[in-house]
Amino acid sequence: MTGVSLTDEQRIDWLRLIRSERVGPRTFRSLINQYGGASAALAALPEIARRSGRPALKITSRADAEREIAAASRIGTCFIAMGEPDYPKALQAADTAPPMIAVRGSRDILNRPAVAMVGSRNASAAGLAFAERLSRQLGEAGYVVVSGLARGIDTRAHKATLASGTIAVLAGGQDRIYPPENEALLLAIVENGGAVVSEMPMGWEPRGRDFPRRNRIVSGLSYGVVVVEAARRSGSLITARFALEQGREVFAVPGSPLDPRAEGTNDLIRDGATLCASIDHVIHVLAPLVAAGPRADDTMGEPLHLLGTEELWDELDLPDVPRPPVGVVLPAEGSFHEDAPADRIEVDLVAFLGPSPVPVDDLVRQSGIAIRDVHMALLELEMAGRLERHGGNAVSLITKT
Repeated sequence: MTGVSLTDEQRIDWLRLIRSERVGPRTFRSLINQYGGASAALAALPEIARRSGRPALKITSRADAEREIAAASRIGTCFIAMGEPDYPKALQAADTAPPMIAVRGSRDILNRPAVAMVGSRNASAAGLAFAERLSRQLGEAGYVVVSGLARGIDTRAHKATLASGTIAVLAGGQDRIYPPENEALLLAIVENGGAVVSEMPMGWEPRGRDFPRRNRIVSGLSYGVVVVEAARRSGSLITARFALEQGREVFAVPGSPLDPRAEGTNDLIRDGATLCASIDHVIHVLAPLVAAGPRADDTMGEPLHLLGTEELWDELDLPDVPRPPVGVVLPAEGSFHEDAPADRIEVDLVAFLGPSPVPVDDLVRQSGIAIRDVHMALLELEMAGRLERHGGNAVSLITKT
């Protein structure tokens, strides 16, 4: 099943779940895979919280979700869930893709081939001129340019591609534009057929830690990331790191060794990024990737609650458990084997965890614990703030200092 849209009720449940305390993209995916849908996951959260030692876990109410949807609608913003037809396929392939995004403007542009353009907020005149020229040429070649609406390189890239198509990714809510002086640019992006994307709640004022979160979406929407100017501690280098983790191409524009704004980009080139001095350097690398399409390796796939028994069983990936007959409804929770005490399972599993990431499949093999119980114990550890999830379906224990 592909291209399935949520019902209004399902959309509310998805928004409630992702807005609830301690539920991030990977936890959301784990809950959906464990319970088969957002509604069942919401019903299970109080018990998960109790077993993890957090009885006061805040679960977003239906009323709060409805108010957010209404507030978004008033400014022309809608919510798109992973697996729906308009959700960006390139972003869906990223391991930490947000389960829901708020989108203002065109939906069609989200699935056009895109290139991210990032760089210094205090860019040089030469850097700004190159970003403008390269962005315009990419637009003329059929690429959408993605950036973060920041001052400097981001702003110049968006302005250069208003006519050809650009996507701005926000660090705050759709009604909290940063920097404020770019609100007119945001409106111009929407009016000219572009799009503005955010995963944050309406009314959310962006904070320092929200910008790296935004950067993973900037790279995730794109086939490649071009870094024009970046100092060694620049946020643009965070975007480049996310791009590498997501399997995207990284391009760096070389600069003078005397300019601190070029230290980061020159380091990227030394470390293996593709040198970018013209549009040909980008097109040559990306054209075959665009022709092949996004490499969808996300383990969540389609919204699981919309799948039938056969498809859900495939998504749950339980190789050692007999497949139920067609037509049998899977239980919303519980194990497919004789239950063991939950606290005993968690204690046993912790013994196999440490500060170094370990794939969940290895945990199952080494511990001998049934995969469904492993996932449940990991959820409880995560809700208790003791577990960190990593790419490649790996987890590690958070050690207290």
